[in-house]
Amino acid sequence: MTAKTRRIEISVDAAAEELITQAAQARGEPISSFVLRAAHAEAGRVLARPDVTLMSSEQFNKLLSSLDEPDEAPALRGAVQRRRRYNATT
Repeated sequence: MTAKTRRIEISVDAAAEELITQAAQARGEPISSFVLRAAHAEAGRVLARPDVTLMSSEQFNKLLSSLDEPDEAPALRGAVQRRRRYNATT
């Protein structure tokens, strides 16, 4: 376990203090440990990897099946069928 060498102080109103105190007591831990654990968990969620997308298995299966269905892409089809403006000679 790493030594705790830093301190964070917060100001709360009476209602928030009572709620946090009750929750910490319900967990059987000191208020500071309760607040630190909760803040640490929330920080992890906020800073989670942005390249991860969570979805249900139903959504994931729908996404995968949609990749098997080609789009019509009429603009792309037209571009391929048009005559080239420039032909490279090799």
